[in-house]
Amino acid sequence: MAPRVLVSDELSETAVQIFRDRGVEVDFQPQLGKDKDKLAEIIGNYDGLAIRSATKATEKLIAAATNLKVIGRAGIGVDNVDIPAASRRGIIVMNTPFGNSITTAEHAIALMFAVARQLPQADASTQAGKWEKSKFMGVEITGKMLGVIGAGNIGGIVCKKAIGLGMHVLAYDPFLSNERAREMGVTKVELDELLAKADFITLHVPMTDKTRGILGRENLAKTKPGVRIINCARGGLVDEAALAEAIKSGHVAGAGFDVFEVEPAKESPLFGLPNVVCTPHLGASTTEAQENVALQVAEQMSDYLVKGAVSNAINMPSITAEEAPLLKPFIRLADVLGSFAGQMTENPIKEIEILYDGVTSGMNTKALTSALLAGLIRPQVADVNMVSAPIMIKEKGVIVSEVKRDKTGVYDGYIKLTVTTEKQSRSIAGTVFSDGKPRFIQIKGINMDADVGANMIYISNTDVPGMIGFMGTTLGNAKVNIANFQLGRDQEGGDAIALLYVDGPVEQAVLDQLTANPAIKQAKPLVFNID
Repeated sequence: MAPRVLVSDELSETAVQIFRDRGVEVDFQPQLGKDKDKLAEIIGNYDGLAIRSATKATEKLIAAATNLKVIGRAGIGVDNVDIPAASRRGIIVMNTPFGNSITTAEHAIALMFAVARQLPQADASTQAGKWEKSKFMGVEITGKMLGVIGAGNIGGIVCKKAIGLGMHVLAYDPFLSNERAREMGVTKVELDELLAKADFITLHVPMTDKTRGILGRENLAKTKPGVRIINCARGGLVDEAALAEAIKSGHVAGAGFDVFEVEPAKESPLFGLPNVVCTPHLGASTTEAQENVALQVAEQMSDYLVKGAVSNAINMPSITAEEAPLLKPFIRLADVLGSFAGQMTENPIKEIEILYDGVTSGMNTKALTSALLAGLIRPQVADVNMVSAPIMIKEKGVIVSEVKRDKTGVYDGYIKLTVTTEKQSRSIAGTVFSDGKPRFIQIKGINMDADVGANMIYISNTDVPGMIGFMGTTLGNAKVNIANFQLGRDQEGGDAIALLYVDGPVEQAVLDQLTANPAIKQAKPLVFNID
């Protein structure tokens, strides 16, 4: 059955057609974004939800979305999506961070020009029949120092355009390397230096706990007298009340704002102040940008629902369309390893260590780890997946670590999981052969080579003669057919393990017969999803 996507906000017909062309059944109802009750009533029928800003994907709506796998936001902001609620339900949340980058950067430059030359005020005065040529004395942009807070995608475009305008650019971004700064032609500085030297300041950072109020009262006081401030990023990055005071005092010469602490902004301390230019969140409002993000979200959602590719996800590691088919067997292996440990572990887990050896160390290990954690939790929480598992593990306070190393053994690459509880540590390793099927290669440090079957029996015993015959006879008498039988031991007469791949579930009475033998310490049924 083809996956179904509901489009509850306006998308272009071209974007809707992308879904159809890629084998996705699409239901285009753009009016539903404003009808939350009707939306909640039908959302359970869909695998995907494509939205802009009108639809509010609240916790209540997500709870009703029983089949939903992905929410795609045509745009960069996901303030209208309850991401924690979506993550707990295993729903991927995607946005389109690059579709409106140029448009937003251009709007920041436009506001900078408008503030530098007081264009809106001069326009209003002229159209009112006045000719106040001497009243609107502006400043040149050429040769001025621009401070860019956040030199990522949009901020980087602003830097390039500002340099083209003859400005000198200072960039503050903790993630900006010195090499990248040189390539961009900007000077990397700390925030205090930027505040002290910049003639214009423009913000291009996301809203986080660290960036909220980054230009508050204290930092505004550190700015160069006569500075002009532009914000096309997120409301709340700048303390609007403190900025209004700085403008009234003359310390700040002007401001251009496209975003506000409360939107829609019906009122703000900045409204009505001289040389303040305000626009109603128009950063992405160009024909080209709106079409770009619509096409992009349709492509991303289709690629995920049809191919398993994940791009621009807020709550899930990205998996490109190219690597998805190569990664798929190893994701299945990771899930199986996690499932083995999850079924064998009965005490609360304290630590998880995942070793990626050989070729697996160069793969998308974030995705592999997410799959492994999902397998680990699934015996206790049936509906967990790669999105929700990391959240659940984090909430439990479990320490998760990854180790990567070059090839060390006979296998081109393998994954080894070690789970530590208060009572013991248990390890399991596996690899993928050329047939694409997962195989167990080591359990508790004991080497073996075992197929993974839907139904298996794990047996630990003392290495004594007659055990193979006893196991086979016991299962044979119970009409349990053995498809594969693998053994391993640490030393002669020491600890031994057996993995039996059987044709169906094994009743507890049969397991009890096995453990009645004094040499058998444990007989545990295992179930794996190997489809």
